[in-house]
Amino acid sequence: MLSTLERPSERSYPKVRHAIPAIEWPAFADDIDAIMALKERRNAVILAHNYQTPEIFHCVADIVGDSLALAREAMNAKADVIVLAGVHFMAETAKLLNPSKTVLIPDLGAGCSLAESITPEDVRLLRQSHPGVPVVTYVNTSAAVKAESDICCTSGNAKEIIESLGVERVIMLPDEYLAQNIAAQTHVKVITWTGHCEVHERFTAQEVRELRENHPGIVVLAHPECPPDVLAEADFAGSTAAMSSYVDKRRPPRVVLLTECSMSDNVAIQHPDLEFIRPCNLCPHMRKITLGNIRHALETMQHEVTIDERVAARARLAVERMLAVK
Repeated sequence: MLSTLERPSERSYPKVRHAIPAIEWPAFADDIDAIMALKERRNAVILAHNYQTPEIFHCVADIVGDSLALAREAMNAKADVIVLAGVHFMAETAKLLNPSKTVLIPDLGAGCSLAESITPEDVRLLRQSHPGVPVVTYVNTSAAVKAESDICCTSGNAKEIIESLGVERVIMLPDEYLAQNIAAQTHVKVITWTGHCEVHERFTAQEVRELRENHPGIVVLAHPECPPDVLAEADFAGSTAAMSSYVDKRRPPRVVLLTECSMSDNVAIQHPDLEFIRPCNLCPHMRKITLGNIRHALETMQHEVTIDERVAARARLAVERMLAVK
Protein backbone atom coordinates (compact mmCIF):
# COMPACT_ATOMS: atom_id res chain seq x y z
CA MET A 1 0.00 0.00 0.00
CA LEU A 2 1.23 3.50 -0.85
CA SER A 3 1.98 5.77 2.05
CA THR A 4 0.12 9.07 2.28
CA LEU A 5 3.20 10.92 1.09
CA GLU A 6 3.25 8.84 -2.09
CA ARG A 7 -0.22 9.91 -3.14
CA PRO A 8 -0.21 12.18 -6.22
CA SER A 9 -2.24 14.75 -4.33
CA GLU A 10 0.39 14.99 -1.62
CA ARG A 11 3.15 15.43 -4.17
CA SER A 12 1.10 18.11 -5.91
CA TYR A 13 0.26 20.29 -2.94
CA PRO A 14 3.64 22.03 -2.60
CA LYS A 15 3.11 23.50 -6.08
CA VAL A 16 -0.07 25.29 -5.06
CA ARG A 17 0.38 25.90 -1.34
CA HIS A 18 0.57 29.67 -1.90
CA ALA A 19 -2.82 29.64 -3.65
CA ILE A 20 -4.82 26.97 -1.80
CA PRO A 21 -4.92 26.87 2.02
CA ALA A 22 -3.96 23.53 3.54
CA ILE A 23 -7.34 23.28 5.25
CA GLU A 24 -9.04 23.25 1.82
CA TRP A 25 -6.74 20.71 0.20
CA PRO A 26 -8.58 17.53 1.32
CA ALA A 27 -11.53 18.66 -0.81
CA PHE A 28 -9.33 18.28 -3.90
CA ALA A 29 -7.12 15.34 -2.96
CA ASP A 30 -9.38 12.38 -3.73
CA ASP A 31 -10.24 13.70 -7.21
CA ILE A 32 -6.58 14.36 -8.01
CA ASP A 33 -5.58 10.85 -6.97
CA ALA A 34 -8.42 9.33 -8.99
CA ILE A 35 -7.66 11.43 -12.08
CA MET A 36 -3.98 10.47 -12.06
CA ALA A 37 -4.90 6.77 -11.91
CA LEU A 38 -7.55 7.16 -14.62
CA LYS A 39 -5.12 8.93 -16.95
CA GLU A 40 -2.81 5.95 -16.78
CA ARG A 41 -5.64 3.46 -17.26
CA ARG A 42 -7.13 5.31 -20.24
CA ASN A 43 -3.80 6.39 -21.78
CA ALA A 44 -5.12 9.94 -21.51
CA VAL A 45 -3.61 13.41 -21.36
CA ILE A 46 -5.18 16.57 -19.98
CA LEU A 47 -4.75 19.84 -21.87
CA ALA A 48 -5.46 22.84 -19.65
CA HIS A 49 -5.84 26.45 -20.71
CA ASN A 50 -4.16 29.23 -18.75
CA TYR A 51 -7.55 30.23 -17.32
CA GLN A 52 -8.05 26.97 -15.47
CA THR A 53 -7.89 27.02 -11.67
CA PRO A 54 -4.60 26.10 -9.94
CA GLU A 55 -5.65 22.65 -8.76
CA ILE A 56 -6.30 21.72 -12.41
CA PHE A 57 -3.53 23.74 -14.06
CA HIS A 58 -0.71 22.73 -11.71
CA CYS A 59 -1.85 19.36 -10.36
CA VAL A 60 -3.48 17.20 -13.05
CA ALA A 61 -2.72 18.86 -16.40
CA ASP A 62 -0.08 17.37 -18.69
CA ILE A 63 0.02 20.24 -21.19
CA VAL A 64 -0.78 23.84 -20.30
CA GLY A 65 -0.79 27.10 -22.21
CA ASP A 66 -2.76 29.52 -24.33
CA SER A 67 -4.94 28.43 -27.23
CA LEU A 68 -2.02 28.43 -29.70
CA ALA A 69 0.17 26.30 -27.45
CA LEU A 70 -2.67 23.84 -26.87
CA ALA A 71 -3.37 23.63 -30.61
CA ARG A 72 0.27 22.87 -31.34
CA GLU A 73 0.75 20.41 -28.51
CA ALA A 74 -2.48 18.58 -29.30
CA MET A 75 -0.85 17.31 -32.48
CA ASN A 76 1.98 15.77 -30.47
CA ALA A 77 -0.17 14.12 -27.83
CA LYS A 78 1.00 10.53 -27.37
CA ALA A 79 -2.29 9.30 -26.01
CA ASP A 80 -5.53 7.66 -27.01
CA VAL A 81 -7.68 10.14 -25.10
CA ILE A 82 -7.44 13.92 -24.79
CA VAL A 83 -9.37 15.70 -22.05
CA LEU A 84 -9.68 19.41 -22.77
CA ALA A 85 -9.82 21.46 -19.59
CA GLY A 86 -11.05 24.62 -21.26
CA VAL A 87 -13.99 25.61 -23.41
CA HIS A 88 -15.75 23.83 -26.25
CA PHE A 89 -14.03 25.49 -29.21
CA MET A 90 -10.67 24.40 -27.79
CA ALA A 91 -11.89 20.80 -27.61
CA GLU A 92 -13.09 21.05 -31.21
CA THR A 93 -9.67 22.33 -32.27
CA ALA A 94 -7.98 19.43 -30.50
CA LYS A 95 -10.32 17.04 -32.33
CA LEU A 96 -9.61 18.71 -35.68
CA LEU A 97 -5.90 18.10 -35.22
CA ASN A 98 -6.34 14.62 -33.73
CA PRO A 99 -9.21 13.07 -35.68
CA SER A 100 -8.30 9.50 -34.66
CA LYS A 101 -8.19 10.27 -30.93
CA THR A 102 -11.06 10.49 -28.47
CA VAL A 103 -11.45 14.08 -27.29
CA LEU A 104 -13.53 14.76 -24.17
CA ILE A 105 -14.94 18.02 -22.80
CA PRO A 106 -15.91 17.62 -19.12
CA ASP A 107 -18.89 20.02 -19.37
CA LEU A 108 -20.84 20.67 -22.57
CA GLY A 109 -21.89 24.02 -21.15
CA ALA A 110 -18.32 25.36 -21.26
CA GLY A 111 -18.89 27.75 -24.14
CA CYS A 112 -17.52 31.15 -25.16
CA SER A 113 -19.16 34.52 -25.78
CA LEU A 114 -16.92 35.06 -28.80
CA ALA A 115 -17.72 31.69 -30.35
CA GLU A 116 -21.42 32.38 -29.84
CA SER A 117 -21.21 35.85 -31.43
CA ILE A 118 -20.92 34.64 -35.03
CA THR A 119 -22.37 31.91 -37.25
CA PRO A 120 -21.28 30.33 -40.54
CA GLU A 121 -24.08 32.28 -42.25
CA ASP A 122 -22.60 35.53 -40.92
CA VAL A 123 -19.25 34.66 -42.50
CA ARG A 124 -20.84 33.89 -45.84
CA LEU A 125 -22.65 37.24 -45.79
CA LEU A 126 -19.39 39.03 -44.98
CA ARG A 127 -17.77 37.39 -47.99
CA GLN A 128 -20.63 38.58 -50.18
CA SER A 129 -20.19 42.13 -48.88
CA HIS A 130 -16.41 42.05 -49.39
CA PRO A 131 -15.70 39.88 -52.45
CA GLY A 132 -12.21 38.46 -52.62
CA VAL A 133 -11.18 39.64 -49.14
CA PRO A 134 -9.67 36.78 -47.09
CA VAL A 135 -11.28 35.83 -43.80
CA VAL A 136 -8.99 35.50 -40.79
CA THR A 137 -10.82 33.79 -37.96
CA TYR A 138 -9.81 33.83 -34.32
CA VAL A 139 -9.54 30.33 -32.87
CA ASN A 140 -12.23 31.35 -30.36
CA THR A 141 -14.88 30.16 -32.82
CA SER A 142 -16.79 27.00 -33.63
CA ALA A 143 -15.47 24.48 -36.13
CA ALA A 144 -18.38 25.43 -38.41
CA VAL A 145 -17.17 29.05 -38.49
CA LYS A 146 -13.56 27.99 -39.00
CA ALA A 147 -14.74 25.95 -41.97
CA GLU A 148 -15.94 29.16 -43.66
CA SER A 149 -12.57 30.85 -43.13
CA ASP A 150 -9.32 31.05 -45.04
CA ILE A 151 -7.00 30.88 -42.04
CA CYS A 152 -7.17 31.00 -38.25
CA CYS A 153 -5.20 33.10 -35.78
CA THR A 154 -4.76 33.54 -32.06
CA SER A 155 -4.19 36.68 -30.02
CA GLY A 156 -0.51 35.78 -30.00
CA ASN A 157 0.00 35.47 -33.76
CA ALA A 158 -2.80 37.59 -35.32
CA LYS A 159 -0.54 40.33 -36.72
CA GLU A 160 1.86 37.77 -38.17
CA ILE A 161 -0.99 35.80 -39.75
CA ILE A 162 -2.62 38.87 -41.30
CA GLU A 163 0.64 40.15 -42.78
CA SER A 164 1.57 36.70 -44.09
CA LEU A 165 -1.33 36.87 -46.54
CA GLY A 166 0.24 39.70 -48.55
CA VAL A 167 -3.05 41.52 -49.15
CA GLU A 168 -4.30 45.06 -48.56
CA ARG A 169 -7.48 44.10 -46.67
CA VAL A 170 -8.66 41.26 -44.48
CA ILE A 171 -11.83 40.39 -42.61
CA MET A 172 -10.92 39.54 -39.01
CA LEU A 173 -13.55 38.01 -36.78
CA PRO A 174 -15.21 37.74 -34.35
CA ASP A 175 -13.46 39.86 -31.66
CA GLU A 176 -13.90 43.54 -32.50
CA TYR A 177 -11.39 44.80 -29.95
CA LEU A 178 -8.69 42.31 -30.87
CA ALA A 179 -9.15 43.26 -34.54
CA GLN A 180 -8.97 46.98 -33.74
CA ASN A 181 -5.86 46.50 -31.62
CA ILE A 182 -4.15 44.49 -34.36
CA ALA A 183 -5.21 47.01 -37.02
CA ALA A 184 -3.34 49.71 -35.09
CA GLN A 185 -0.12 47.69 -35.50
CA THR A 186 -0.24 46.92 -39.23
CA HIS A 187 -0.63 48.60 -42.62
CA VAL A 188 -3.28 46.04 -43.59
CA LYS A 189 -6.87 47.35 -43.46
CA VAL A 190 -8.88 45.20 -41.07
CA ILE A 191 -12.64 44.77 -41.45
CA THR A 192 -14.10 43.88 -38.06
CA TRP A 193 -17.06 42.05 -36.55
CA THR A 194 -18.91 42.99 -33.34
CA GLY A 195 -18.07 40.07 -31.05
CA HIS A 196 -16.59 40.70 -27.60
CA CYS A 197 -15.14 38.60 -24.79
CA GLU A 198 -17.39 38.93 -21.78
CA VAL A 199 -14.33 38.90 -19.49
CA HIS A 200 -12.06 41.37 -21.26
CA GLU A 201 -14.68 43.86 -22.43
CA ARG A 202 -15.39 44.76 -18.79
CA PHE A 203 -11.97 46.28 -18.18
CA THR A 204 -11.88 50.07 -18.55
CA ALA A 205 -9.22 52.76 -18.99
CA GLN A 206 -10.48 54.44 -15.80
CA GLU A 207 -9.89 51.20 -13.90
CA VAL A 208 -6.27 51.18 -15.09
CA ARG A 209 -5.78 54.77 -13.95
CA GLU A 210 -7.24 53.90 -10.54
CA LEU A 211 -4.93 50.90 -10.26
CA ARG A 212 -1.93 53.15 -10.85
CA GLU A 213 -3.17 55.65 -8.29
CA ASN A 214 -3.88 53.03 -5.63
CA HIS A 215 -0.80 50.87 -6.29
CA PRO A 216 2.20 53.10 -7.10
CA GLY A 217 4.76 51.50 -9.37
CA ILE A 218 2.40 48.82 -10.66
CA VAL A 219 3.12 47.34 -14.09
CA VAL A 220 -0.06 46.81 -16.13
CA LEU A 221 -0.25 43.93 -18.61
CA ALA A 222 -3.39 43.72 -20.77
CA HIS A 223 -4.83 41.07 -23.05
CA PRO A 224 -5.53 42.35 -26.60
CA GLU A 225 -9.20 41.37 -26.29
CA CYS A 226 -9.52 44.41 -23.99
CA PRO A 227 -10.85 47.69 -25.48
CA PRO A 228 -8.22 49.81 -27.28
CA ASP A 229 -8.33 52.57 -24.67
CA VAL A 230 -7.38 49.99 -22.02
CA LEU A 231 -4.35 48.92 -24.05
CA ALA A 232 -3.39 52.58 -24.45
CA GLU A 233 -3.16 52.85 -20.65
CA ALA A 234 -1.23 49.59 -20.22
CA ASP A 235 2.54 49.04 -20.11
CA PHE A 236 2.34 45.90 -22.24
CA ALA A 237 -0.29 44.08 -24.30
CA GLY A 238 -0.10 40.46 -25.32
CA SER A 239 -1.58 36.99 -25.24
CA THR A 240 -1.70 35.00 -22.03
CA ALA A 241 1.56 33.32 -23.05
CA ALA A 242 3.17 36.69 -23.74
CA MET A 243 2.03 38.08 -20.40
CA SER A 244 3.41 35.07 -18.56
CA SER A 245 6.70 35.42 -20.45
CA TYR A 246 6.87 39.12 -19.56
CA VAL A 247 6.58 38.32 -15.86
CA ASP A 248 9.17 35.53 -16.15
CA LYS A 249 11.71 37.77 -17.84
CA ARG A 250 11.05 41.23 -16.37
CA ARG A 251 9.93 40.18 -12.89
CA PRO A 252 8.04 43.40 -12.05
CA PRO A 253 7.78 43.66 -8.23
CA ARG A 254 4.11 44.72 -8.47
CA VAL A 255 2.00 43.67 -11.45
CA VAL A 256 -1.57 43.32 -12.65
CA LEU A 257 -2.76 41.06 -15.47
CA LEU A 258 -5.90 42.40 -17.14
CA THR A 259 -7.39 39.06 -18.09
CA GLU A 260 -9.27 36.17 -16.47
CA CYS A 261 -8.19 36.05 -12.85
CA SER A 262 -7.19 32.38 -12.72
CA MET A 263 -4.34 33.39 -15.00
CA SER A 264 -2.99 35.62 -12.23
CA ASP A 265 -3.33 32.78 -9.72
CA ASN A 266 -1.33 30.42 -11.94
CA VAL A 267 1.46 32.89 -12.72
CA ALA A 268 1.64 34.01 -9.08
CA ILE A 269 2.25 30.42 -7.98
CA GLN A 270 5.40 30.45 -10.11
CA HIS A 271 6.49 33.82 -8.66
CA PRO A 272 5.59 33.90 -4.95
CA ASP A 273 8.01 36.79 -4.38
CA LEU A 274 6.10 39.17 -6.68
CA GLU A 275 2.98 41.11 -5.73
CA PHE A 276 -0.02 40.43 -7.97
CA ILE A 277 -2.95 42.84 -7.85
CA ARG A 278 -6.12 41.09 -8.95
CA PRO A 279 -9.08 43.06 -10.36
CA CYS A 280 -10.84 39.74 -10.76
CA ASN A 281 -12.98 39.10 -13.83
CA LEU A 282 -14.08 35.46 -13.95
CA CYS A 283 -14.95 33.51 -17.08
CA PRO A 284 -18.14 31.62 -16.17
CA HIS A 285 -17.47 29.08 -18.93
CA MET A 286 -13.95 28.20 -17.84
CA ARG A 287 -15.24 27.80 -14.29
CA LYS A 288 -17.55 25.01 -15.45
CA ILE A 289 -14.51 22.74 -15.65
CA THR A 290 -13.71 21.19 -12.27
CA LEU A 291 -11.67 18.33 -10.89
CA GLY A 292 -14.94 16.51 -10.30
CA ASN A 293 -16.13 16.62 -13.88
CA ILE A 294 -12.66 15.87 -15.26
CA ARG A 295 -12.74 12.73 -13.12
CA HIS A 296 -16.24 11.92 -14.32
CA ALA A 297 -15.20 12.43 -17.95
CA LEU A 298 -12.42 9.88 -17.58
CA GLU A 299 -14.64 7.45 -15.68
CA THR A 300 -17.48 7.54 -18.20
CA MET A 301 -15.67 8.71 -21.37
CA GLN A 302 -18.08 11.64 -21.64
CA HIS A 303 -18.59 14.05 -23.27
CA GLU A 304 -16.99 13.06 -26.55
CA VAL A 305 -16.44 15.82 -29.09
CA THR A 306 -17.45 14.95 -32.65
CA ILE A 307 -17.40 17.09 -35.80
CA ASP A 308 -19.08 16.35 -39.12
CA GLU A 309 -16.22 15.38 -41.43
CA ARG A 310 -17.43 17.70 -44.19
CA VAL A 311 -17.06 20.58 -41.77
CA ALA A 312 -13.92 19.18 -40.12
CA ALA A 313 -11.95 18.91 -43.36
CA ARG A 314 -12.38 22.60 -44.17
CA ALA A 315 -11.93 23.78 -40.58
CA ARG A 316 -8.81 21.66 -40.20
CA LEU A 317 -7.31 23.33 -43.25
CA ALA A 318 -7.80 26.80 -41.73
CA VAL A 319 -6.10 25.71 -38.50
CA GLU A 320 -3.26 23.95 -40.31
CA ARG A 321 -2.62 27.04 -42.42
CA MET A 322 -2.21 28.98 -39.20
CA LEU A 323 0.19 26.45 -37.73
CA ALA A 324 2.25 26.46 -40.94
CA VAL A 325 3.04 30.17 -40.58
CA LYS A 326 6.44 30.39 -38.88
